[in-house]
Amino acid sequence: MSIEYSTINCKTALSPSKLPGLRYSLNPYLGCEHGCRYCYSPSTLRDEWMGLNWGKFVRAKQNIVEVLAREVKRKPKGTVGVSTVCDPYQPLEAKLKLTRKCIELLSRRGFPVSIQTKSSLVLRDVDLIVPEKFDVGVTITTMDRELAGKFEPRASLPDARAQVLEEFSSRGVETWLFLGPIIPEINDSEDGLRQVIEVAHRTHSELIYDKLNLKRWVFDRLAPVLEGRCPGLAERLPDLIRGQSESWRRTCSMVESICRELGVKCEPAFRTHPFTNK
Repeated sequence: MSIEYSTINCKTALSPSKLPGLRYSLNPYLGCEHGCRYCYSPSTLRDEWMGLNWGKFVRAKQNIVEVLAREVKRKPKGTVGVSTVCDPYQPLEAKLKLTRKCIELLSRRGFPVSIQTKSSLVLRDVDLIVPEKFDVGVTITTMDRELAGKFEPRASLPDARAQVLEEFSSRGVETWLFLGPIIPEINDSEDGLRQVIEVAHRTHSELIYDKLNLKRWVFDRLAPVLEGRCPGLAERLPDLIRGQSESWRRTCSMVESICRELGVKCEPAFRTHPFTNK
């Protein structure tokens, strides 16, 4: 599938963040090539075309480095989440290096940076991402390559994401693994969850877990994939994930039991950590 690329100008680089643990968010791109079927980021943009075409377009903020250079001189220091809406290391970053230029500038000016990605491209920047100044989080929903390909069609393979955690952890950088979204009857088996949690154990990473969030336009992109994988699930899904459903309570118990067994620190999303299942 072809991706529509374009450039835009931004008025600000550091946006105030309401997410716990973050003072600012920075998103060098609008849109994301990874095309994850479950991503609810477009719902925050309140644009129907973007919501229904998520994964098919990327707009690079061509002036973001210049804008950031001005803002870091006058804004109070605080932790910057990179990125909170679109993956900062999606494929176009290999060419444009907007994320690299931004995190280099933030680090030089004393702003702590929290990175979240599904891409092994982040390893390109090991020279910049150092202990004390950065933490690195990687989203892994499953270690099953085939399943990941259905729901995260253009993200790095699960093994490559695990390698990101291994590399940064070995360098002394604080790492965390985001296990989410956990979708009933898709990636919630005990064996599947254990495989992901074992990555957190091996890499000394904190584990953050979360369920599927069916915000606006998510179901439109997700339902066809669910039906192809598990006929009838799409119709039952809203009941399975609502509130404190029996299905979700059982999954939480399973995740926390495995984490206790392996000695992995874990928390549900939003309790102590800024990021969710983007």
